[in-house]
This record gives sequence, C-alpha cells and structure tokens, in this order.
Amino acid sequence: MHSYFFPVRNLYMTSSELEKTAKSLVQRGKGILAADESNGTMSRRLEAVGVKANEENRRLYRTSMFSTLGLEENVSGVILFDETIRQRMDDGTPIPNYLIERGIIPGIKVDTGAKPLAGHSGETVTEGLDGLRERCEEYYNMGARFAKWRAVITISKNLPSEASISANSHALARYASICQEQGLVPIIEPEVLMAGNHSIDDCARVTTTVLRAVYSECKTQGVKLSGTILKPNMVLPGSATQSASAKEVANTTSQVLIENVPGEVAGIAFLSGGQSDFDATNHLNMINQISNNHPWPVTFSYGRALLADALSLWASSQIDSAQSKLLHRSKMNGLASTGNWEAGLEE
Repeated sequence: MHSYFFPVRNLYMTSSELEKTAKSLVQRGKGILAADESNGTMSRRLEAVGVKANEENRRLYRTSMFSTLGLEENVSGVILFDETIRQRMDDGTPIPNYLIERGIIPGIKVDTGAKPLAGHSGETVTEGLDGLRERCEEYYNMGARFAKWRAVITISKNLPSEASISANSHALARYASICQEQGLVPIIEPEVLMAGNHSIDDCARVTTTVLRAVYSECKTQGVKLSGTILKPNMVLPGSATQSASAKEVANTTSQVLIENVPGEVAGIAFLSGGQSDFDATNHLNMINQISNNHPWPVTFSYGRALLADALSLWASSQIDSAQSKLLHRSKMNGLASTGNWEAGLEE
C-alpha cells in the first residue's frame, strides 16, 4: 500500500498530507481516469451500445475497466460516482479498497449537477453545497482522498453573464474549502464549453475571466492552493467553427494558464471536453512540449477520451480488447503528459 493512503480515523488530513495526495495525483507520467458519470449519463451510454441500463451492468462495466492489468502505471486516481464508490468488485472487495490495493487513489464526484441559473436563460449554476460537509466525511471514511466539482460556463453572443461567473466561482471555492476541511483534495473544474461558434480568442478571454474569478474566490474562502488540482478546459475554438492547429491551441492555452493560475496550485489535469481521443492526446503533448516554464505539472483527467472505444468493445463481450484499449489510451496520455508522445505510437 502506498504511503499516501491513510486508514479511517477521526483526525482529518493536515495541509501537508493534502499537498502530498495532490502531488501524487499529478506525478510524472500519470493522470486521472474520470469514471464519475451520473447514473443517467452512464445508462444512456450503455443503451447507446446495446446494453440494458441497470445498476449491475454499470458495475460490471466499471469494474471491468478498473481491473485492467497495468492501469496503475499511468493512472494515479479514479473519480467515482456515489453509486460506484458503494459497489464491490466481483470477489466482494469494495471498489475503493481494490483501487487502493492497486496503488490508485479513489476520488468522488460531490456536486449534484448543473441547474438553471435563475434569471439567466441558457446558463447554469452547479449545486450541491447543502450537506456537502457530511457527504465528504462519509466519502473520506469510505476511502476517498480527493473530490471533484464541475462548473459549466457557456459562450455565446451575450454569454457568459457576470452572474454565471460569480455564482459558479463562489460555489467552486466553497466546495474546495469544505473538501479540504474534511480531508479531501478538491479538483476545481470550471469548464468553458467547447460547444458554439466562438473563436479561440473568445475562449481565451472567457477562460481568463473565469480563472481570475475562481482564484479570487478561493483566496476569500481560504483555500490552500497547494492542496488543490485545477481541471480546466483547453483553450479551443467552438466546435461549430473552423478548428485551430495543435500548436495554436497549445500556445494559447499555456499563455492563459501561466498568466492566471497561481504557481502554488499542485497541478493541472485537463478535461477532454468533447475532443477526439487523438486531439486530446495531441494537444496535451504539444502543451508539454512547447513550454518548459510551467510552475505545475500538466496532465490529464479524461473520461470519454480514455473509455469511448473501450465501452463499445466491452459491450460486445470483448473484455480483453476493451481493457487493452483503455491501457493503450492511458499510456498514450501518460507519454503526452511528459511531452514524449508521437502520432506514430497510435498505430
């Protein structure tokens, strides 16, 4: 068992222990597997590949992926959903315990979803602060050592509004503070959506505004940034517009992050945000290649960009092939997190 895991106890982790866990999650060559889809989202994905959606099939799929041999070589942590953290492997081992035995840190999604923002059509605010302290305490005692909260920001002609940025930034900071109080490293995820016809410059401007607001709120709430991980979007043009080159994405993203993310943050783990598997890996690799002056490690926290092809294979009972696909994508992104990926390796 790795030294960054602690038995269930009454005393919560100190700042140094939070920092140690955060650094373990973004250690060189490793990233985070996001397997925290809600029951509804996961059910829709199962149905899309012809699998009946129910709790047992959600468990079977996820435990098949978690039991991939060698996964721990490039995956440092797994974000779980509430249903999943309470489930067991086929042999009866609780899923968090199984991951810990593999050297993988269990994490947990703690927000309750993005809901319509009152008075602001087309925008949302992420909810879940009510009862969060008690939920975090329970998850900690179940083995979780980090958490995730996703805010959603939309770009259009008149969006985002100041209200959207303010409400979501405040909620992210409150969440982060409560998590740290209860011993969980918070992953702070302010996602500026790729959907739309905005330019890459529009995305850069909005991402800058959002990051500044988030870290201003974190300072107000007393969040210890060395015990946090940022899960941002890459700076991309809207999916309805002409695509940008990988070099332009990497340069623009690096500039925005260097100018707006405090150096004390333990690390950055990008979301894939609707990118293809190839693009998510290529962009991550390019970001790490072009800049040697990042003050923090830059890695991945991907869901579909690791699992999309694996799910289709698993659904057709090709379990070994599904696990091989997940392992391959994890290795490719592990290399990209150090700037050592090459397109030829995909063949």
